[in-house]
Amino acid sequence: MPITNRLFVRSTLGLLLVGLVALAAIVATAFWLGVRTNAGFDSVLAARALRAATIDMRGSLQDAETSQRGFLLTGRDPYLQPYEMAIAAIPGQVAHLDKLIGDDAALKAPWVDAKEAISAKLAELAQTITLKQNNQAAAALAIVNDDKGKQLMDRARSDLGKVIDLEEERISAAVADQQSSTRALGWVAVIAAIVIVVVVGGSTWTVFRYTGELQAAGAELNALNAGLEQRVAERTADLVAANEETERFAYVVTHDLRAPLVNIMGFTAELEASIAQIKAYLDELGDASANPLAAEAHKATDADLPEAIGFIRSSTRKMDGLINAILKLAREGGRKMRPESVALDRLLENSVDAIRHQVTAADGEVVFKDKAPPIVTDRLALEQVLGNLLDNAVKYRAPERPLRIEIAARQAGRDRIEIEIADNGRGIAAEDAQRVFELFRRAGLQDQPGEGIGLAYVRRVLRNLGGDISMRSEIDKGTTFTVKLPRTYQPLPGR
Repeated sequence: MPITNRLFVRSTLGLLLVGLVALAAIVATAFWLGVRTNAGFDSVLAARALRAATIDMRGSLQDAETSQRGFLLTGRDPYLQPYEMAIAAIPGQVAHLDKLIGDDAALKAPWVDAKEAISAKLAELAQTITLKQNNQAAAALAIVNDDKGKQLMDRARSDLGKVIDLEEERISAAVADQQSSTRALGWVAVIAAIVIVVVVGGSTWTVFRYTGELQAAGAELNALNAGLEQRVAERTADLVAANEETERFAYVVTHDLRAPLVNIMGFTAELEASIAQIKAYLDELGDASANPLAAEAHKATDADLPEAIGFIRSSTRKMDGLINAILKLAREGGRKMRPESVALDRLLENSVDAIRHQVTAADGEVVFKDKAPPIVTDRLALEQVLGNLLDNAVKYRAPERPLRIEIAARQAGRDRIEIEIADNGRGIAAEDAQRVFELFRRAGLQDQPGEGIGLAYVRRVLRNLGGDISMRSEIDKGTTFTVKLPRTYQPLPGR
C-alpha cells in the first residue's frame, strides 16, 4: 500500500511518540535506579564508618589491657604508654560511636551494654595500675586473678562484635542491592537500545519508502509536465492562430463594410446636390400655392429630404466611427509587442503631463502615492492604457468639486505589480461595473463624445500584455481602476 501524506505523518508521529514515551520511561527508571544506588552507596559508607569506629574502639580497649599487663609484669613505665594513649582516645571514640549509632534500635542495645562493660573494664585497669604504682603488686595481681576483668573484657568484645557483625551484614546487603541496581540499569540500557533501534529503524524505513514514492511521483509528474507543456504549446499555437484569424476576419469585415459606407456617403452628397438643383428649378416656377404637387415638392426639398439626408449622414458618421474602432482593436491585436525595460515612475509622470493642462483647467490635482517599481513591458501599449484611463478621469469628472486623481503603484506578489488610478468623479453604478469593459457599451450620462470602445480597448491591450484590469466605483464618489501587470512581460509564441 502506498504511503500517503496523512499516513506518513501519522506513522512518523506515532514512532516519535513511542520514542518519547520510551525515552521518558528510560530516564525515569535510570533516575530512580541512580537515586537507589546513591542511597545504597551512602548506607555502605555509613556502615563502613561505623564498623571502622567500632573496630578502633575494640582495638583501643585491647591496647589498654595489653599495656596494663605488661606494666604489672615489669613495673616499667614505658609499658604504660599504650595504655595512656588508649585512655586518651577512648572517650572521643565513645562519643563518635554514640553519634553514629544514634537511635538505631538494632545497635543501641549491644552498644549500651558494651559501654557499661568498657567503663567497668577501664576502672579495673586504672585500679590495678594504681596499686602497682603504689608498690602493691600483690593486690593488683589478686584483682587480675579474680577473672572479673577478663569477664568485662569478654563482654565488651562480644557486644562490640555484635555491632561489627550487624554492620557487616548491612554492608553485604547494600552491596548486593547495588549490584542488583547495576544489573537493572544494564537491562534498562539494553531495552533502551532496542527501543531506539526499533524507532530509528522504523522511522528510517518510513522515510526511505516515502522518499522513494515521492521520487517516483516526481518522475511521473515530470513526465506528465513534459507532455502538458507540449499540449499547452500546441493549444497556445492554436489559440494564437485562431486569434489572428479572428483579427484578420474583423479587418476584412470592417474593410468590406467601409466600401458600401463610402458609396452611401458619396450618393448622399449627390442627393444633396440633386436636391439643390430641384429646389432651384421649383423656385423658377414661381408661386406653387395653386399647384398642390408643387407645394409638396417644395416641402420635400426644403424640409423632408434635408432631414432624411441629415439622418443618413449622422448614421454613416456613427457607422464610420464604429468601423474605425473595430479596425483599431484589430490592428492592436495584430501589433507585435516589443518588451523593454520601462521606468514606470517616469512613464506615469509623462502620461500625467499629457493631461496636465486639462487638470489645471478643472482646478484639479494629481497625487502620486507610491514609488513605482521598474518593469519590462511594451512601452507604447502601456502608454495607451494609462492615457485612456487618465483621459476618462478628466472627461467624467464631477463639475461640482475640484478634480483629484491619485496614482499608486506597488508590488503585488513576487512577479506582478498593480497600478491604481483613482478619481473623485461621477462614479459608475454597480450594475454597469462589468458592462463598461464591453465593446460599444457606455454607462451613465451620455454627455461626452465616444463610441464605447475605450475600456474594451484597454482590457484587450492589457490582456495582450499578460495582465488585466478591474474596477470599483460608487456613484457621486469616484472610481478606482486597478491595472495588473507582470513585472516581466514574456510574449506568447507568435506574438
